[in-house]
Amino acid sequence: MPPEEFRRWGHEAVDWIASYLRDVGEYPVSPSLRPGDLLRALPSTPPESGEAFADVLADYRDLIVPAVNHWNHPAFFGFFPSTGSAPGILGEMLAAALNVNTMVWTSSPAGTELEQLTTDWLRQLVGLPEGFEGVINDTASSSSLYALAAARERHVPEAREQGLGAAPRCRIYASEQAHSSIDKAAITLGLGRAGVRHVPADEEFRMDVGALRAAVREDLGKGVRPVAVVATLGTTSTASMDPADTVADVAEEHGIWLHVDATYAGPAAALLERRHLFQGWERADSVVINPHKWLFTPVDCSLLLCRRPEWLRAAFSLTPEYLRTVEDGGVKNLMDYGVSLGRRFRALKLWFILRYFGVEGVRARLRGHIALAQGLAEQVQREAGWELVAPVHFGTVVMRYAPPGEDPEALDRMNAAILERVNKSGEAFLSRTVLRGRVAIRLAVGNLRSTRAHVERAWELLRAAAREAEGELAA
Repeated sequence: MPPEEFRRWGHEAVDWIASYLRDVGEYPVSPSLRPGDLLRALPSTPPESGEAFADVLADYRDLIVPAVNHWNHPAFFGFFPSTGSAPGILGEMLAAALNVNTMVWTSSPAGTELEQLTTDWLRQLVGLPEGFEGVINDTASSSSLYALAAARERHVPEAREQGLGAAPRCRIYASEQAHSSIDKAAITLGLGRAGVRHVPADEEFRMDVGALRAAVREDLGKGVRPVAVVATLGTTSTASMDPADTVADVAEEHGIWLHVDATYAGPAAALLERRHLFQGWERADSVVINPHKWLFTPVDCSLLLCRRPEWLRAAFSLTPEYLRTVEDGGVKNLMDYGVSLGRRFRALKLWFILRYFGVEGVRARLRGHIALAQGLAEQVQREAGWELVAPVHFGTVVMRYAPPGEDPEALDRMNAAILERVNKSGEAFLSRTVLRGRVAIRLAVGNLRSTRAHVERAWELLRAAAREAEGELAA
């Protein structure tokens, strides 16, 4: 594409993005589509000849955008929201323009050193001590996999050269509320799903440390080798906080690698009044935080901080002759800290965001989200027939419609129907979970554009859907 043509379409694309970010609240949050609708609307074969870019953009606007679930919508409260903030989008655009690969220092000096700087800025923001070194990956699934690979390297060194056939049975410990990525990591590392022992949680969905200690001792008695324990700070279902300090006691007692999954809640450690909830995470060997969840960064961007980066490097460093450079030994080659050789310049968008908002700007927005969630929680507690299922520490409210006297299974169907009605309205989008065998509804505040009016409207929709579901049950 000639530069002047690129300039023309680039301006049009940026104009569209600016209007989209301004007007995204006017879109339906989720599309009214059936599976396969978009596939049927698009040609099944690629074009033989290049098409006019005007036609490409027209199909983007007319076919792709209407088929999107708008995560940028201020009433998107499902999963853990992700805001594509304007400075982050601009950083993403400029990183794509440079198109550098940050595999070794020589291939991208700026990409390598800016990643070192930006990850350290984020370490300082959340109050972790010096000594933690960071790398940026795509998602927490990769970051946790790499951290657990470092744990395996430390505790099962024979596996690198000889495979797990030369090693004893190994175990990773995690709460029953831990994210599924921990199980996937165990599968990928050759430990199998049986290599993860899920520790029971207490009444607030936090890891039961007494049960953890007993599980480790039982495994040691059977000749099983403990490799890692995962403490989750901000679980996916409820945003509950495992007691990192006492989990760290167990890890240190037995010399086990401690990995902290703070994927969602980690940015909240920037708030001094919330930092006590993270007590003990500074004792971890590795910590993962996802800026693309609650730090206004476009997907994808996951930060892995390691207090013992030498083990991470030992797990992955493998340098063929064609990647050797004269700077080796005096620089950090990011390819040595994970599987990926091709690495995008993700640090640029995070650097833009941290500079644009600043520490106080980040803190103000996080506090605003927490206040919105706590305000909703108070309304849920006051509303007859509704109950909070878990404590509200951050921006996530987990609730359930449960009027007394109803059959629990009927209530499960009712809560599922309530959620479906709200999501089909196009006015808000929430997600679900199952806790203690019962269906619950999650509303997570984390979008920069969300206001009290958006949260209150979602609450109105939930109550209206409950009345409708109650009427149908009675009929």
